[in-house]
Order: sequence, then C-alpha cells, then structure tokens
Amino acid sequence: MKLQNITYSVPWNLFLITLGSVILAIGLKSIIIPHGMITGGFSGLSILLLYYSDTFTPGLWYLLLNIPVFIIGWKFISKRFLYYSLYGMIVLTISLDLTNFKIEIADPWLAALAGGILSGAGVGIVFRSLGSSGGNDIISILLNQKFGIRIGTYNFIFSVILFLFSFGTMDTDLILYSMATSYIASLVMEYFMTLFNQRKMVIIISEKSRPIADAINRKLNRGATFLKGEGAYTGRNKDIILTVVHTFQIKRIEEVVFGIDPDAFLITENTLNVLGKGFSQRKVY
Repeated sequence: MKLQNITYSVPWNLFLITLGSVILAIGLKSIIIPHGMITGGFSGLSILLLYYSDTFTPGLWYLLLNIPVFIIGWKFISKRFLYYSLYGMIVLTISLDLTNFKIEIADPWLAALAGGILSGAGVGIVFRSLGSSGGNDIISILLNQKFGIRIGTYNFIFSVILFLFSFGTMDTDLILYSMATSYIASLVMEYFMTLFNQRKMVIIISEKSRPIADAINRKLNRGATFLKGEGAYTGRNKDIILTVVHTFQIKRIEEVVFGIDPDAFLITENTLNVLGKGFSQRKVY
C-alpha cells in the first residue's frame, strides 16, 4: 500500500486522533490543571467550570459541553469528519479522567511553557487527521460554513471571552500564565499543522487532469485553472491544474488526487496572501 493511501486509512487517522488526544490530556491534567491554569477552547472552558463548581471531572465537563455541539453539527457537518471528531472527543474525555499523575514543575513559567507545548502538540497531531477532538473545532467550521466567520477569528474571540470570565475565579498571575500557555500552544499547533490557517497553492500534473479538477470543484468547493504545459521528455501536451486551498484541506485534496490517479505529481507551496472570489465568504470544509 502506498504511503498516501495509508494516511487516508481509518486506522491511521484513528491513531493520530488517539495519540494527539492522549498528549493533550497529559498536558492539561498533569501540568495545566495542577498549576491552577486554563487554556483556550472547550478544554479550557471545562477546566474553568471545574474551578467554578468543583463538581464532576474535566473529562465529564468536556463530554457534557460537546453533546449539544454534536447534535447541531450532525445536520451541517460532513459525517466522516463528525464520526472522527466523535471518536476524538471520547478518547480525550477518557484520557482526561484516566490521567492521574502530575509532572513536577516548580517554576510557573516553565509549567506554562511545558503545558503549552504538550497541548499544542496534541491538538496539532489531531488536526493532521481527517477529524478533530470536537468542541470548538466543530463550532468554528459550522460558523465558517454558515456565516463566513474565519476559524482563527472565532477561536481568538472565544479565548478572549473565556479569559475574561476567569477573572474573579483565578489569580491575575495565573490568568497571565494561562494566556502565555495558550499562545505557546497556538505556535506549537501551527508548527505541527505547517501554518494551519495559511493558504496553499497546489500544482497537479496528471494524465487525468479533467476528472481531478471536477472532483476538486465538487468535493472541496474550490476552483481550479488549467495551465497548458508540455512534457520535456515525452513532448506531449498536458493540462496542469493550479488551485489554492486552505491548509486543513491539504489532506482532502491529496485524497482526491491520488484516489483518481495514484501516479499524479503534486506540488504544494505556501502563499503569503490570497484575495478574491472563494476566500472571503465561502464554505471551507
């Protein structure tokens, strides 16, 4: 089995989701919570509710928060993405409740650094799959589809509101440490995702360019342009596909391309700025 086929397989995606969720749970339960800090997203909200109420467990709070999200997402989100995310939510819930050890770190700045690295790495690994760990990931995609709200914008606003609500419950120093943890986590996550929110320019050379372009348009809701080319060795004319996608669509476009033509040649490049039709109010997932 070729490598690209393995990366789209169910076992591989379940492995990534499991590994990332366990790493995230260790970062939260063994570092962030013992030091009285929180992080962004639904995991941070579940920790804050734990501090407020001192009832249930972080895993149970995370599960309860996700129930309405999955009910709403069932109607609007891709079923495959939702199934993977449901699995990720369950694994993270169980991992949070089963992680019962503490990593001894005396310096709070070092704790913020270590907690941010572990949680960011966990989220980044999960995002390398075809799913998520539920929570904010589903809401952000839903809001982007329905209202064109950027995923990064929503996550930032959610985190700001979450930290504002933490005042009065947490010491100011702990809130600042928590903000540092979230910032570090976002940097590490972007590292794992290769700049998650950045656009990617994709060039595809294939003998089946027309079916691939049609699939890109139909399945990813992305446009494509044919560039006229000529094989240097064969001398045959070729239709080279040029398209621009969101970073978290890279796995899907690879799946589309190699699912149609396993011998295709695909090049992905970072883009600094993309403006115009398809990158303002369009559905991205």
